[in-house]
Amino acid sequence: MSSIQTKIYSPCPSARVAFIGLGVMGFPMAGHLAKAGHQVTVYNRSAEKAKAWATEFGGSAATTTKEAAANADIVFCCVGNDNDLRSVTTGPSGAFESMAKGTLFVDHTTASAEVARELNAKARELGIGFLDAPVSGGQAGAVNGQLTVMVGGTQAHFDSAKPVAMAYSKAFTRIGDSGSGQLAKMVNQICVAGLLQGLAEAIAFGERAGLDMSLVLESISKGAAQSWQMENRGPTMIEGKFDFGFAVDWMRKDLELCLSEARRNQAKLPVTALVDQFYSDIQSKGGQRKDISSLITRLID
Repeated sequence: MSSIQTKIYSPCPSARVAFIGLGVMGFPMAGHLAKAGHQVTVYNRSAEKAKAWATEFGGSAATTTKEAAANADIVFCCVGNDNDLRSVTTGPSGAFESMAKGTLFVDHTTASAEVARELNAKARELGIGFLDAPVSGGQAGAVNGQLTVMVGGTQAHFDSAKPVAMAYSKAFTRIGDSGSGQLAKMVNQICVAGLLQGLAEAIAFGERAGLDMSLVLESISKGAAQSWQMENRGPTMIEGKFDFGFAVDWMRKDLELCLSEARRNQAKLPVTALVDQFYSDIQSKGGQRKDISSLITRLID
């Protein structure tokens, strides 16, 4: 059985694509590309994962990023952090070694704006296009082909990537020049952190007051307090379910990117810094892999 849900695809000419990084996001994203009719070659640090993907979707598995990228028109990537990204692009047997001039690298990693600009400059020297294109929507969005993608790079490269990337996206938006996609993702994570902390406090408060919080959330979600987090994470927070979704470890990595950039541009992020420390508390209690809605556990223990 396929690990991705069926999506109705708009017509798009078949492209030769590579996908590097088959984690909880990359595996279904690459699957949507294959189902859309593209010729997909994948690479993953764990070769067994790449072979499993090829078995499920009928594409090819490469043994190095260089091999995966060699014949691709577009190389997509979704790895862990700045160092991982450098490794698969400019490291030994990296994708940039084999990419032909005029091809395009689209990076879906949540990374720093600094590394995006660095790799964009390197790609430009080689005659390669580069887009920083972090995603929002989590594992469910990847499985359903409903990711929101924030893109930094030139308009021409954006226009080349969009028809292909819409296989797994519901929105694919150019924010601005190189690095802008990563900065927009930081804005997203700042919003998510603040919203979840507010929701956690509201639920904990309401339960202390003896309210039926399922009923309360159903009521207030029709008004000004409505948010995706309330509708999707509020019920699971009430039920104490956190064994899914976007892990605390990942959020802390993302918030460090936000706080680091804020130190550089002198933005004030007092609430974000505080919530980051709350996530540190959860990590110290063994909650590294819990969903980020587990913020509420600090308030009800």
